Amino acid sequence: MQTILGANGQIGEELARELKRNYTPDIRIVSRNAKKVNDTDTVFPADLTDRAQAIAAVKGSEIAYFTLGLPIDSGLWETQFPLITKNVIEACKVSGTKLVFFDNTYMYPQDDQVLTEDTAFAPVGRKGRVRKKMAEMVLQEMQSGGLEAVICRAPEFYGPGKTQSITNTLIFDNINKGKKLKVPLRADKKRSLIWTPDASRATALIGNTPDAFSQTWHLPVDASHLTYEAFIALAADIYGRALKYTVVPKFAFTLGALFSKRIKELQELLPRYAHDNLFDDSRFRKRFPGFRVTGYREGIEQIRQEQVRKKA
Repeated sequence: MQTILGANGQIGEELARELKRNYTPDIRIVSRNAKKVNDTDTVFPADLTDRAQAIAAVKGSEIAYFTLGLPIDSGLWETQFPLITKNVIEACKVSGTKLVFFDNTYMYPQDDQVLTEDTAFAPVGRKGRVRKKMAEMVLQEMQSGGLEAVICRAPEFYGPGKTQSITNTLIFDNINKGKKLKVPLRADKKRSLIWTPDASRATALIGNTPDAFSQTWHLPVDASHLTYEAFIALAADIYGRALKYTVVPKFAFTLGALFSKRIKELQELLPRYAHDNLFDDSRFRKRFPGFRVTGYREGIEQIRQEQVRKKA
């Protein structure tokens, strides 16, 4: 049995579908309000801040995937994420379960350097420090041999369905609403965006590749690393209409943070939009040369088609 912890977000749902397609029909879905993704799934409602519930949720699993997310709230992250990570690690050790830890890039420096799996952590802000702590907890267990685990790390998302990201919110949601698009800080800097179904497919592949464990893997992205300017131009071609955008300067976010808690919480992520954001996935590509990465044109077209279907 393979278990997905935090299974009802976009990554978890796509992961459940991929596991069923290619690896196993024996899948356990764990979250506070667990819902089946596939008809054959087993659901297990659990609060992973509770150690006993975490142990029960993982029990009997060959592999557990940590894909759990929390609302963008620094206080909530500081209180719950390290505790949940600790409980999940202990649960996996108790059950002899492999852990696949799905991670983001918040702990990395937010500057121009190319990001590799060996990049030293240098978080900016409270959420980045939390993600650093979580990753270090898993790394410590991997290095000590106390737990068979692997880290799958993804940059900013874009994608269909429930995908939540700055790009989806400021670009695709506004396209759908017929509004002017917004770009944080700079439109001329290169971006690394991962298509959410690719992130889930790659995570399932790594989780079911025994020699991939005890490592950190950068999940695969479109290698063109388009700027937002070029990305929006490509979207305009696909949508068949002009797409106007405005670049939102830093002071506007600073002002907005006075009135919006969400904008305030996003401020620590802004520095990465002032620089080229180059996410190196060469280790994954070398190890898994047959993995087909979804290109930006194909991904944007799928988002367009989904928007059309929902309006029909």
